[in-house]
Formats: sequence, structure tokens, C-alpha cells
Amino acid sequence: MVRTTAESETESTKKKIKIGVSGMTCAACSATIERSLNKRDGVENAVVSLATNEAVVTFDPTLVNESDLVDAIESVGYDVRLEKVELVVLGMTCASCTMSVENALKKVDGVISATANLATRKATVEFNPSLVNVSILEKAIKDVGYDVEKSIEEDALSQRRRIEREERFHYRNRLIFGAIFTTPLMVFMFIDMGIDGFMQLTAIKYTMLVLATLVYLYVGWPFFKSAFKAITHFTTNMDVLVSLGSSAAYIYSVVSLIIGGPLYFESAAFILTALVVGKYLEAIAKGRTSDSIANLLGLQPKTARVIRDEVELDIPISDVIVGDIVIVRPGEKIPVDGTILEGITAIDESMLTGESLLVDKKKGDLVIGATINKNGFIKFRAEKVGSDTVLSQIIKSVEDAQGSKAPVQRLADRVSAYFVPIVIILAIATLTIWLILGGAFGFTPIRAILITQEWYTHAILNTVAVLVIACPCALGLATPTGIMVGSGKGAELGILFKNAESLEKTLDIDTILFDKTGTLTKGVPEVTDIIPLNSELSEENMLYFSGSAEKGSEHSLGESIVRAASMRNISLDDPDEFNAIPGKGIIATVKDAKVILGNKSLIETQKISLVDNLDEKMSSLQEDGKTVMILAKNNEILGLIAVADVIKDSSIEAVKILKSLGKEVIMVTGDNKRTADAIAKQAGIERVYAEVLPEDKAKLVREIQQENRKVGMVGDGINDAPALAQAEIGFAVASGTDVSIETANVTLMRSDLTQVVDAIELSGETLKIIKQNLLWAFFFNIIAIPIAAIGLLVPMIAAAAMAFSSVFVVTNSLRLKRFKPKINPNNS
Repeated sequence: MVRTTAESETESTKKKIKIGVSGMTCAACSATIERSLNKRDGVENAVVSLATNEAVVTFDPTLVNESDLVDAIESVGYDVRLEKVELVVLGMTCASCTMSVENALKKVDGVISATANLATRKATVEFNPSLVNVSILEKAIKDVGYDVEKSIEEDALSQRRRIEREERFHYRNRLIFGAIFTTPLMVFMFIDMGIDGFMQLTAIKYTMLVLATLVYLYVGWPFFKSAFKAITHFTTNMDVLVSLGSSAAYIYSVVSLIIGGPLYFESAAFILTALVVGKYLEAIAKGRTSDSIANLLGLQPKTARVIRDEVELDIPISDVIVGDIVIVRPGEKIPVDGTILEGITAIDESMLTGESLLVDKKKGDLVIGATINKNGFIKFRAEKVGSDTVLSQIIKSVEDAQGSKAPVQRLADRVSAYFVPIVIILAIATLTIWLILGGAFGFTPIRAILITQEWYTHAILNTVAVLVIACPCALGLATPTGIMVGSGKGAELGILFKNAESLEKTLDIDTILFDKTGTLTKGVPEVTDIIPLNSELSEENMLYFSGSAEKGSEHSLGESIVRAASMRNISLDDPDEFNAIPGKGIIATVKDAKVILGNKSLIETQKISLVDNLDEKMSSLQEDGKTVMILAKNNEILGLIAVADVIKDSSIEAVKILKSLGKEVIMVTGDNKRTADAIAKQAGIERVYAEVLPEDKAKLVREIQQENRKVGMVGDGINDAPALAQAEIGFAVASGTDVSIETANVTLMRSDLTQVVDAIELSGETLKIIKQNLLWAFFFNIIAIPIAAIGLLVPMIAAAAMAFSSVFVVTNSLRLKRFKPKINPNNS
């Protein structure tokens, strides 16, 4: 489909941002925020994740701005996680200076407000930390001609851990307070079981009132505040249920204290304390679900050693600029991405690929930030810094996946939108039925109005149990926590899922197309056969003459011969003369000997006599998809050298396992049929499409899809981009530096096709965990609410069960951290 100019312009004006949200406690909260954001003109799509506490919004900035999005969130009772910083600005002398600074700051994506004060020389900026940091703000001020006093900036890892720590401390403090004052209430309850009337003693009753009131006000305050916001904005959430349940038990006890009757202060206190215990454990577990991101952020060194004006300087990594010459000593981490200018070393790239083997590097090779320089001193030129580095791209890829929604979550979203109102209706029905139908227990419906206080107690306690045991938290956490841990585990294995949908649907593919060159094969020609036709001639002699003749050649076949000679430590000489004949081969002079290396046509034009069985030997090699060259010296044929783009060992294993899983494996290539068939035979692939142009690969994918097949396409992400986009799941084998391949659903960081199997396995394991979570969340509520309604659960047990349900979902998701691929268990 061809895009019009208008469509392209519309596409280019769209923006996608993340906004941190605080105050969400359940799926109903995230659904409320989504609805509010999606109602705004200019918002194309908004996805809110309870697990990450973030909203991801795609919008048209010409119709709506970031402040409007913040208002949309705050208008329904939730807070936006913004940060405020004061920067000391040097060089402001008048009002126009302050205006320049303010305007420069306001143009930065993520800045909500900015004011500059000439008297204090300070700029106060409120910003979204998911989009912008202090370094970017300082640069914006410097770009308009002013300077900024250096400030200490909190890095992304510290910021993430601070937010998680604050959440844990918030619940921990309330948990400790609640436990201290709830424990005496529970002791009183147990004493009363042994000493009848103990809790009716005046001193005990008022002591219980004081203790319960302290717990009710301090521990319950965050729940009440959130519930009040929700109700005043005409929405509902879990905190509404908690507030109603705990308040009913507390107020009933206060009234009973005044008029005389049974007290349930311990129930009110225990409900709130038990819920805080659950929230605290949930906060700890949720923090662990983002360990993968924290670990990735922790890989990056804090400083870099650069050469500026011939002086070595240790500078913060944020100050490294493109073009800096960076020095890395043995054992140090490489700070940014670049190209080696000096030195030879071996580098541990396991953070990038999951592969533990060291990679040799020399002048001209690329190095990636956060990898470890093991045993050599190197200098390199910085080429990608900041958000452009491979590590930053990996982190962004994982964060995008973790913040997106999987199709399996849709049912939970639909249920959560109506969950709290339905529970409130069920609670009212429980209260009403227990009061009116009291005749079944010795009361007549006619006397319902005159019902005894004991019967009121039964009705209210059962109603409280219904309100407290209902748990929309588990529904809201079931899918996103699974996605967070699954996508993070994928990153550890060198597998990057574009979004949650890709992670879910990878399991469903039943047909996998592999591109040949560089995917199934290594993509670089290698010498596979050296066949001397003279018994007195060795392979080393043949490599010496052919390698010396090709020395300096830029042709891939010639380079493969030179590499083969180098691997055998054969010293080559420069050719005295060199002549390349396009499409045929070369003629060179090596140590006064005329060396000819090429195809049969070249040999015949040089009128060199062919030896017996030459054609037979050549045909045998060519049938295996190899390019065969004849080597002659001084018009005498020495032997044959065969070169081929050889198949990867991992390709054979991957194809075998995929077929054992019931997947159909197909090879597609632009190469000729003979070469394609030879490679397919080695790989164990029966269905082959040869001589297919890059633009026709997408058409082939469509044709296979019309056979009611769900197709996965594995390619390089460049030539195969249309086919990757057409397939249900496109797997791109990354080049090692480009991990943001737009058309790919899954990016494989190692050139190892067993990662396709790993991705399918991880998808299946993640989906299994998510389904377990959803099954638990649904059945817990379906079974627990009726049990509470018929009076088989006291409010305290209901509160404990409700707190456990959400903790169960998160800890169950954390089991994915132990996932080990069946093929490459050592890489997990």
C-alpha cells in the first residue's frame, strides 16, 4: 500500500510518551485512567499498566499536549509522578533572558512547566522523568547561550529503585504501626474466647476503641483517601471496597459500644493490617518483576576515561560525546559504543547476546557499551552515546514490551470495569437477604424490622466479608506481571520482544520461514575443500599460491582464501602483478610464477590442459552448493579450491527441534535452486523456495498464510523487512548493533537460530503463567464471594485471603525468572 503525503505527515506528528502514575491499587484504577485519557481529543491510544504504574499514550501534539494528559489523569483522582528541579542559571541579565530560558525549557519533550527567576538566578522546572532528565534540561539552557551550575543528577536506576523503596517504606511503616496496635486487640479476642464477657469490661472496651481508632485512622488513611477521590470522580476501585468493609466493622463497633452489644474492633483493625501486609509483600514482589531492567541499567559504568586536548580525563558517562577518544583497560567496562582505533582484546558480550564465550576484537571492530574488556588495552572512538547506545535500545525495547497489553488481558479489563460496582451490589444483596430471610434461622420476615441485634451482627459481618474478600488487584496484576518477568527474562537470553502481543503470539506460529544467507548460513564465504590433483602437492602449498595471488583482493571469495591461509598461519607474499577478470577469476604473478585462480572458462581461455576426472570432482562439489575454483601455476593445474557460505551448526539443531514441535520449516532464498537445495538438505528442510526476490518474499508469506497457517519469518531485518512485517511474528537476527528493527516482532541478539526455539518456549511458559494467574483471580472471586455471602468466612479470614490472592499472582509470575531454555540452559 502506498501512503499519501498527508498520511505520512499525520504519522510523523504523532508522539508516544510514558507517564508515571501513583495511587493505582487495582485493575479498576488502570481502566478508569485509560478511559479518561482515551476521551481526550488527539489521543490515539492509551495503555495503563498496574504492574509498572505507567501510562503509555500515543497522541497528536497539535491537538493535545502533555499538560492536558496530566489533567486527564488527575481529573479522575490519581496523581502523576512528576519531578521538580531547580537549576542555577548563569548569564541571565534581563527579563528577555528569563523568557529565553523558559521558552527553551518548555520546548523540551516531557517538560510540564518552567519558570525562570532573574533575582534568584534559578529556573524551576516540573517534568516527566520518564521522558527527560536533568542533563537534557541543562543542554536546552546551554543551547540558547546560558550556562548552568553542575547539578547532581539521579540516574534512571537510582530513580527506579528510589520509587520502589518509597512504596515499600510506605507500606512497611503502616504495617509496623498496624501490627503493634492490632496485636493487643487479637489477644483480647482470644482471652474472651476463654473468659466469657472479658471484652465487655469497660476498661477493655475503651482500650479496644483507642487501639482500633489509631489503626483505622493511620493504616486506613491511604485507602480512605483513594476511595474518596474515586467516589468524588464517579468511579470505583478496590479501596472503595476496603473502606466500606473496614468502616462498616468499625462504625458498627462504635455504635455497639454506645448502645451496648458485641464489639468487632479487632475485625476492623485486622482487615486493614492484613491488607497492608499483602500490599507490602506485593510491593516487594513487584519490585523483583522489574529486576531485569534494574540489572540492565546497572550494567552501565558511571564514568569514562577520555582523551581531550592530549590529556586523560575521567568524566561522567553522560558527558561523553560522539567523537571522543575513549580508553579502556583490561577488566574495565566499555562505557559507550564505538570503533576500535588501537589495540587487540577479547570482550565479554554476554550482556548483549547471552553467550558466555569471549569475542576477539581488533582495530576497526565495533565495541558495545556495558560489555567487559577482558585482557587488552584499547582506544576507541565514541560513535553512539546516551539513548543511542545498544544498551539503551535494549532497555527501551524491554520497557516498551513491559508497558504494553497482551490480548489475553482483554477479558480481565472488561471484567474489572464492572467488578467493584457488582461487588457492592452483591454486598447490599447479602445484607438485605440476611436481614429479610432471617426466618430460616428462627425469625419471621415480618419481624425483620424488629430483628435482634445478634441478627444485625450476622448480616453486617457477612456483608463486610463480601466487601473485603473481593479482589480486583489479582485481576489487574495477572497479565502485566507475567509480561514484565517474561520480557525481562527474554532480554537476559538475548531475545527482545517488541510488545506483549508478540510475546503471547509467538507460541501460536505453526510455520516458520528461514531466509538462507546470513540466517541459516553464516553469510560469509569459507574455504570448505582444498583438493590437490598432484600427490606431491600439499594443501598448504595451494593456500600459499592462491592466498598470495588474492592478497589485497576485495572480492569475498578471495578474502575467504586469505582468511583460510591466515588461520593456518601461512605467511603470504604480495603478488608482483595482479589482474582480475570479471566473472571468471584472477591472473597474478607470485615469486615469478604465473598463478591462475578461477572457473573452468578462465582455464580454457588460457589454453591449459584439463586433467582427468576434473569435471566429475567439480560437479560433486557444485552439487553441494559450493563455488569451485581451479588453481593453476605456470599453465599446470594444481588442484581445486571450493568455497561456500556454510550452514551454521545451530541451524541444523534449530530445524530439528522445530520439526519435533510440529512446526513446518520452509527455506526461502534469492540464490539459485542448486545452492538452495544443497543448504536445505544439510539443514533438514524439505520445502524450499529458490530465486525469490526480496520484494517477493512478503508475497510468499501471504500465500502461505492463505493456507490457514500462522507464519513466523526469520531474516536479517533489512532485506527481509517486508516479509517480517507481513508474518504474524517476524524474527530479526540483529547485526549486533541495531536492536531497534521496526518491522520485527522479536529481535534475536545472537546469530543462533536456536533462539527461535527459546523464544517459542518462553512465550509458552509466559502464557501458561498468565493463564494460571487469571484462572486463580477469576475462580478466587467466583468461589470466595459466595462463601463469604453465606456466612462461612469471618471478615478477618476474608481480609487475609484477599491480601494473599494478589501476592500469589505476583509470586507466581516470578517463577518465570527460573525459566531455562531446553537447548541453551547455560545461557539463562
